[in-house]
Amino acid sequence: MTDLLKTSLDRRTVLQAATVGAVGISPALRALVHARGSDAPEKKEVKIGFIPLTDCASVVMASVLGLDKKYGVTIIPTKEASWAGVRDKLVNGELDFAHVLYGLVYGVHLGTAGPKKDMAVLMNLNHNGQAITLSKALADKGAVDGPSLAALMAREKREYTFAGTFPTGTHAMWMHYWLAAAGINPLSGAKLITVPPPQMVANMRVGNMDGFCVGEPWNHRAIMDGIGITANTTQDIWKDHPEKVLGTTADFVKKHPNTTRAVMMAVLEASQWIDASLSNKMKMAETVAQKSYINTSVDAINQRILGRYQNGMGKTWDDPNHMKFFNDGAVNFPYLSDGMWFLTQHKRWGLLKSHPDYLAVARQVNQVELYKSVASALKVNMPKDMLRTSRLIDGVVWDGKDPAKYADGFRIKA
Repeated sequence: MTDLLKTSLDRRTVLQAATVGAVGISPALRALVHARGSDAPEKKEVKIGFIPLTDCASVVMASVLGLDKKYGVTIIPTKEASWAGVRDKLVNGELDFAHVLYGLVYGVHLGTAGPKKDMAVLMNLNHNGQAITLSKALADKGAVDGPSLAALMAREKREYTFAGTFPTGTHAMWMHYWLAAAGINPLSGAKLITVPPPQMVANMRVGNMDGFCVGEPWNHRAIMDGIGITANTTQDIWKDHPEKVLGTTADFVKKHPNTTRAVMMAVLEASQWIDASLSNKMKMAETVAQKSYINTSVDAINQRILGRYQNGMGKTWDDPNHMKFFNDGAVNFPYLSDGMWFLTQHKRWGLLKSHPDYLAVARQVNQVELYKSVASALKVNMPKDMLRTSRLIDGVVWDGKDPAKYADGFRIKA
């Protein structure tokens, strides 16, 4: 049991806080006391949609471990078939929250991913842990990474098909970025399709695509089934990249602020619990592998969450930059620059026709102050800056300071 899971309030502190009244309570203290009767959650039972992927784990474990009850809510994890389904149910209110693609939230907010609705990113759920899988047929012809794939495509001309999981989502953007970094124009030099994550392996098995980008465990499943190889992990593309988020609509946050805070606290505690020990990670793998969640074998999950990788061609390695859920608080902060990066790629690939006000949109969507109040209440470390700097696989540095220049600066673009 971690210290965070043992966190309890001194009775005197609770009573003092309650007597201050709602107006005088700081956001952090308000978060701490609401489960004790002050600022109680407006909605006691919440549905959180998830897709069968390893990175749904913190939402699932928040429910399984009973951390939701600690904050006065009951989380109902709701298994969904596709990201389009998650989008539709978030927009129409069938789901209260979702384990969701970062770029999907931004796509809905700006109307580039279907219906337009004001949205909210509450916190990051994980960093890293996705991959680019190429078919065994391509690997047998020597295409085992970006450069060798580009060489094969130049040598054997035909239509090459690659899959992501949602047009504005993370996997589509990783696939676009990876292809372009190898000199392949993903718009004119390849065909990109959308396939729900659990259907990736089956579609590759019958030859519907040459490669895909998806979250685990489906990349490792392709290796176990002998139909694919791992060309690159997404942490090769961008170390500690943002991935799934806890998302909802702006309306829900406005109408149910205490419920939102309670759910965030439960999920943040679950994130810390997962990363606290190897045994916790193994218990998590056993849980999420079950039929009601991911519906796969435990051995498809439990290696890569520990950083033990195989590429399907005999190479094995330990990757310290594997999927992280907490990492001493470094994972969960909703950096404005993370949200802005997805917008730069949406502009790069023609999903946005003109430059938005990148920073203004990120401030609208990413609930930084709300996250700070929750993290402060749980004594979770937070960065001082809302922008962060990263160097991606092509050597280009992203720091969030001039997003329009960054988006326009790529040689390969729409």
